[in-house]
Amino acid sequence: MANPLRFLARRTLLSVADHVVTNPLIRWTWTGPGSDEELGGALAEFRPTDRETILEMMQGRYLLASKLVDTHGVSPFSIDVVHDDWLDDLHAFAWLRHFRDARNDEERRFARTLALDWIGREGAFDRETWAPSLCARRVLNWLRHLNILIEGASMEQAATITRSLSTQIQSLKLRGTLATDPVDALLAAIALLGVALCNDRSEDEIGARIRRVRRLLDQQIDEDGLHMSRCAKIQIQILVELITVRQAVRRSHEQFSDEFGETLDEMHRALDAVSLGTGEPAYFNGTGQMPHDLIVAVQAQSPARARDTGTTGGYGRLISGRSIVVADSGLVPPPEFSRNAHASALAFEFSHGRDLVVCNCGPAPAGLETNALLFRQGIAHSAPTINALSAAQIVQSGPLAGRLVPVGRPAEIEADAADHSLVVRAHGYDDRFGVTLERRLTLLAEGKTLVGQDRLVPRRNHPSGACAVRFHLAHQTEVEDGGDLLRLRLNSGAVWTFLWEGAEMRIEDSVRQSAYFGFHRIKQIVLDAHVADTSEVSWIFTLEEGQ
Repeated sequence: MANPLRFLARRTLLSVADHVVTNPLIRWTWTGPGSDEELGGALAEFRPTDRETILEMMQGRYLLASKLVDTHGVSPFSIDVVHDDWLDDLHAFAWLRHFRDARNDEERRFARTLALDWIGREGAFDRETWAPSLCARRVLNWLRHLNILIEGASMEQAATITRSLSTQIQSLKLRGTLATDPVDALLAAIALLGVALCNDRSEDEIGARIRRVRRLLDQQIDEDGLHMSRCAKIQIQILVELITVRQAVRRSHEQFSDEFGETLDEMHRALDAVSLGTGEPAYFNGTGQMPHDLIVAVQAQSPARARDTGTTGGYGRLISGRSIVVADSGLVPPPEFSRNAHASALAFEFSHGRDLVVCNCGPAPAGLETNALLFRQGIAHSAPTINALSAAQIVQSGPLAGRLVPVGRPAEIEADAADHSLVVRAHGYDDRFGVTLERRLTLLAEGKTLVGQDRLVPRRNHPSGACAVRFHLAHQTEVEDGGDLLRLRLNSGAVWTFLWEGAEMRIEDSVRQSAYFGFHRIKQIVLDAHVADTSEVSWIFTLEEGQ
């Protein structure tokens, strides 16, 4: 209990302090341009660009966060869009990078007009659009492409842009250390390091800002290189900004060139350890659709890879032949990192080559926010549950509302590289239903066969409950019921057979958010068994010969 109490006390104190510094009586001191923020130069950009994006935006069509919104020619900042990720991308200005490919003054003027429009509408402090992590990413994106915003602008326009940038920087200086969310604090620190590099601050100040980023990384990145939230989306978000400032440090301050190198390699390996053969991270703990070109660009920044069977940050990874399995022990992050965590104990995703075979539903898409908690439960994952309850609990009310908290002893995960197998145990059902759930996953025949054994280990007399083992299938998978076996025909044409033992089988509808197909209905296989009558449910996926 001490850890949640310490978290709540710290969050309360920081929140009070943040409200003090954002009070209108204090906010006037943020206004710039500050004499110490004469920015020159720009941070490098490694993310891919797309000239078609410029042309689409100039016609009022904005494809952000894999969602296309047609504004019909009006400002995107003036319309109501019920899509949090789309709005986040819009206000973070990551799209500004595409205007590096601008071929004429009109296209560059369009980008500048959008920035000025944002200043006109959102230039005054707002808790949503000035949230520390969002503000930090916007500052870094403006610094990367300050030439796009300033060159060709009138003196008044340039002054407006630099004054707004300076004000946002001042807000990060005040609010970064008061952020209640650790990711907010880290991104604010990275942004302020980027600012120091752009205005050529002294080595002492740059060193101090590097040390603050290092301290926060040490607090948030575990010994395996994975962010404590256990979310690949957050991992990528931090990597993007950290790679940028590290490149700037190496160019202009050789004495600090070794900073972040080892940490970045560890983070790259951890990201690879939770990614499938499709190239995308598995859908765990708030990770859903991610732009494929961004993932490739991030991965290209380091040769560090996870090429073997093993464990990373509570996840297990199996590799054999062309097959990759990523499984989750269900390890619950500390309270400060569990706001978006999912109850995904014993869940897995399975790919063969570029084909996704078994998956999870992912986070709730825009438009279904009222069902967000449902998408975080165990039933939205390819995992066993009892009485449709998860192995961990999402708090419904009180100061920890919305956060995932553990139930019972911590989960365990073991990997055997020689046998290409994982064993995962969840203790969240021990007291409630009298059983420990144990899942063994094994890849055989060069990855062409995946064998699963789900054991229900009694912890008391008369265990109870109804166990359901779910397998959410990839989009456009056709299921052919052959009675005692299923044939799964993937969109690629590959066919897998599915056999089971120790349970009754049924097929149900499910859903998944895809970067390529959007939010779509899929199918799921459900194996039902009574806890009191069953000690093990076995199943096997096998690729048909010739595939």
